[in-house]
Amino acid sequence: MFSNYRTVPEGNGQLHCADPNDFKIIYDATVELLYKVAYRVVNDEEAAEDLVHDSLIKANEKQLVFPSLDDAKYWLIRVVKNASLNYAKRKAREATAYHKALYEGRQHMDSGEVDLLKAEAAAKAREALNQLPPKLKEVLVLREYADMNYKEIGKVLGISEGNVKVRVFRAREQLLKLLGEEDVYLS
Repeated sequence: MFSNYRTVPEGNGQLHCADPNDFKIIYDATVELLYKVAYRVVNDEEAAEDLVHDSLIKANEKQLVFPSLDDAKYWLIRVVKNASLNYAKRKAREATAYHKALYEGRQHMDSGEVDLLKAEAAAKAREALNQLPPKLKEVLVLREYADMNYKEIGKVLGISEGNVKVRVFRAREQLLKLLGEEDVYLS
């Protein structure tokens, strides 16, 4: 996994994760984007922060050297995405055990009806997003929530830009089918 990135400092213009100044540059340039990616996968602020910081610490501990800030960003996105997906899978297994107990016996409340409808719509959208195959979900999360363009997504996932476009199109089509609505808003 780390074969493309050297752990021994070489040459100028590179970013050394072990160097506090370079690490700060990488941190400042990526932390917000990494958080968005992690949050949209795990839907938990605290967990997303932890996953982002763990990934940054991993780069620092491995003393990775990146040829450019973009290379650092793409590597970190991959690490955060994978860690987030693993976390989400773990949590999904736990949630299935509690899901039935949580929703049995809940009564419909008339007060706050608009808030309830919004919460239900958001939950339905998250549920539909989670039903997508992982390859479709990851491109949609990177496109819609991380605000990445097709070229950046392709570089992060190691696939062609055309393949990214196809996956985004298919993901949106499947969401439309799952939600049964003309317009899909997941924010």
